[in-house]
Amino acid sequence: MLFKEDISREGHLAEAGTRGLATVEDGTALRLRIHERLLDLLNLSLLDKTPREALRVEIRGVVGQLLLQEKRLLTVSQIDQLVEDVLDELLGLGPLEPLLKDDTINDILINTHKMVFVERRGRLELTNIHFQDTRHLLRIINKIVSAVGRRIDESQPMVDARLADGSRVNAIIPPLAVDGPLVSIRKFATTPIHMAKLIDYRSISEEMAKLMQAVVKSRRNVLISGGTGSGKTTFLNALSAFIDHRERVVTIEDSAELQLQQPHVCRLETRPSNIEGRGEITQRDLVRNALRMRPDRIIVGEVRAGEAFDMLQSMNTGHDGSMTTVHANNPRDALARVEQMIGMAGLDLSPRSIRQQIASAINVVVQVERMEDGGRRVVSISEIVGMEQDVISIQEIFRFRRRQIGSDGMIQGDFETTGIRPKVMDLIASRGIEIPPINFAPGRKSV
Repeated sequence: MLFKEDISREGHLAEAGTRGLATVEDGTALRLRIHERLLDLLNLSLLDKTPREALRVEIRGVVGQLLLQEKRLLTVSQIDQLVEDVLDELLGLGPLEPLLKDDTINDILINTHKMVFVERRGRLELTNIHFQDTRHLLRIINKIVSAVGRRIDESQPMVDARLADGSRVNAIIPPLAVDGPLVSIRKFATTPIHMAKLIDYRSISEEMAKLMQAVVKSRRNVLISGGTGSGKTTFLNALSAFIDHRERVVTIEDSAELQLQQPHVCRLETRPSNIEGRGEITQRDLVRNALRMRPDRIIVGEVRAGEAFDMLQSMNTGHDGSMTTVHANNPRDALARVEQMIGMAGLDLSPRSIRQQIASAINVVVQVERMEDGGRRVVSISEIVGMEQDVISIQEIFRFRRRQIGSDGMIQGDFETTGIRPKVMDLIASRGIEIPPINFAPGRKSV
């Protein structure tokens, strides 16, 4: 039996009152009280084995009895909504479930239990979703992090995790979060975004997409640079469609979120230390291990520290076509960031030696940007062509040039060529790789 007892026999049912579901706050409290009562009544061992539809039927009957005890008289639609909310509390993430199911939402930002913001089409907006109290929000946070074998408490008040669909979650709780728990959820599309869709969104021009196809097929190493929320991971996912399906790809991430489009993908994820401060597995550990896994390409979700050196070493020792992302505002800053992170590896290398490693390992730097209108665009594609004395030499192939901001607040501009034909085209020709023709005529523009 799904329920341990028949509550209609408890002998203390009251006559239904005439009060409805008056306010949002009242509804949240009622939902949680019924949820807690159901937890007492349910055989939890059968919960995961019962289809949602069957569970809905069973719970609807019990909710009706519990509403009598609560002296509540609700409309049919209110009862249906209450049952769905209770199902979300039992099987999902409570108040967050409607937001997670909304495909128009990119980010969910929880500012304590009182406020939940979402990013929709690049713009932030406040929702009417909230949690009953801090304890309710903490319960949802613990449900998320425990599902991926992580923990969050006063001794470890920050955590990165992911949802079952691959969405990335960051949570931080008191004492670090002064006013209450804060949660950021970066949602990912149920189906990966392809390059054609990015062209439709005007995030990249068709000629730029052709060049990136050539870069990936010729196994050039790519560094994708951009700020937080600029679309680095989305672009990396789109690029992966150009990887040959016969290749073995190993991905390394702090929180697994990449949605590569190949059948032969080995996904690795870091592990934090346990409560005793032991057992941590870092990205650097995983990069070293990946070299023993016979990879054709290694993809690091984001380099942040000493793993940058091991990543460059792998790029320089036969794992051509590898990719990674970095936080930086422009291609030159991206290379400086990589240089700085190699210094964090604790190796005694001169600046010139480090830059030589970078110049020989990384072939192409792609800069992506999230603009004021919420749009995400590839604003530059540059090729590294070597060293000039102690400076890494870069040449820009494509760029996005802003013209103005329209009356609708949208940024207007053009993708244009610089007139430089990249070296990768000679490599494509020498290897006999077929790609669509690319026009590198100087100043050529496309919207």
